Amino acid sequence: MGFTIGALCVILLAVFIVQIGKARELASIVRNDPAEQDEINKFHAGLGMIFMVTFLVACVVSFIYYIPTTLGWGPNIAASAHGPEVDYLFNLTLFFTAIVFVLTHIALFWFTWKYKGKQGKIGLYWAHNETLEMVWMIIPSVVMTFLVVGGLQAWNNIMLDLPENAVSVTLPEEDGQYIEIEATGSQFLWFLRYPGRDGKIGTKYFTQINSSNKVGQTWTDEKNMDDFMTNEIVLPVGKPVRVRITARDVLHNFYIRDMRVKTDAVPGMPTYFNFTPTVTTDSMRRRLSQEPEWQVADKNFDTKQRWELFEYELACAELCGNGHYSMRNLVKIVTEEEYLDWLDKQEGGELAEVVIDSTTGQVEYTYVPGSVKSQYFSKIHNTDKDPLEGKTADLEKLVENKLRVNVYMTKMTDMRNNAELGSADYTNAEEAMNKLKPIQKTARITTDVKLSTEALAKAKAIADAVNVTPVVPVTVPVPDSTVQDTTK
Repeated sequence: MGFTIGALCVILLAVFIVQIGKARELASIVRNDPAEQDEINKFHAGLGMIFMVTFLVACVVSFIYYIPTTLGWGPNIAASAHGPEVDYLFNLTLFFTAIVFVLTHIALFWFTWKYKGKQGKIGLYWAHNETLEMVWMIIPSVVMTFLVVGGLQAWNNIMLDLPENAVSVTLPEEDGQYIEIEATGSQFLWFLRYPGRDGKIGTKYFTQINSSNKVGQTWTDEKNMDDFMTNEIVLPVGKPVRVRITARDVLHNFYIRDMRVKTDAVPGMPTYFNFTPTVTTDSMRRRLSQEPEWQVADKNFDTKQRWELFEYELACAELCGNGHYSMRNLVKIVTEEEYLDWLDKQEGGELAEVVIDSTTGQVEYTYVPGSVKSQYFSKIHNTDKDPLEGKTADLEKLVENKLRVNVYMTKMTDMRNNAELGSADYTNAEEAMNKLKPIQKTARITTDVKLSTEALAKAKAIADAVNVTPVVPVTVPVPDSTVQDTTK
């Protein structure tokens, strides 16, 4: 409210000053006094100088005020490997443009003051000056050359950082591997598609788009068998990512501010962007928790501070229609283990428990066919239009083996959590969990059925080798009520 009142006062003061100037000018014309006209010119030129100083000071103050929310300044450092290079180019450009901005405004208003109208003073007609023209052509050209070349080098470093023989996989483990995801812009949402465990995004074609096939996946392509769609982007920290970007209708723009990721989504012309996340969501929250601007109550949740609710965000940076503002999705950068856990949930699959011994509580697990959660299994599997009937056995076997390995890991985890710290059961379960982790990882990402089956056998052997210490019942002696009390 105070800001609004202050702004209105400034506007009214400016209107008042302008009206006074007009009144004086009209009065001067009526009186036909040349000296008074000189005073009016001097007054207007003086106002220009005051405006120049006020304007430049306001620019500096506003820049300092908005540093906490300016990219590359304050807490808003880049959260991707290429981000610092982008921030450097922005700051370098800002440095040169700020110099030009200040000098041109000073020159503009100084010339207004120095060459204001005055009786008897005749302006110099200066038609041509080759030296001056060369200066204001050569200097900007040199500066622009360095900025443009620097920008091209940065673009090449970002977009060509993957070798030609690079392959997309579920989880990159070595150079030349990356995670590929797909983002399709549509009025007014993003369709986000992940490859399954094969790491390959299936083909699509626009004529296949319908109410149950949002992006037009071609079901005859076996790579589509394990692809799944989500409402958020989840990525492991430190792993190369390539986003395949398309649009269904109009021009959109794929923009993740904190990652310095931004490129157009163009209908009929797929684009892409490469980046490597370097800061997890939790790490960024801890960083922001040290900043005073983030140590305030959130406007939507009074019981939480701003930094506690921070999330990376995917937005559309192209005005694409009335619902443009709603094209927002969460982006979560997590650890490798958290990413694999998330992939487990997206891939789906289900084991049904069958009790085989009610006395001991022993159960067996039976895989539920068709319980994979990919788009193919959810939309077309086992229907009249299923073109891949009979080709899903390998994928389902991989999922089943993974689920069974997860059961062994869960048993060891429960055993450790229920055991006393430092006990033999705790130690044995902890050792078994450490042995199971690489095996579980293999079962989660491999596309080789033989390797998956071997991983399951190893996991079973490790879990079976852990013997739980039997609980020895403690007998508490009961006093004999028939014995007489001789102390009385």
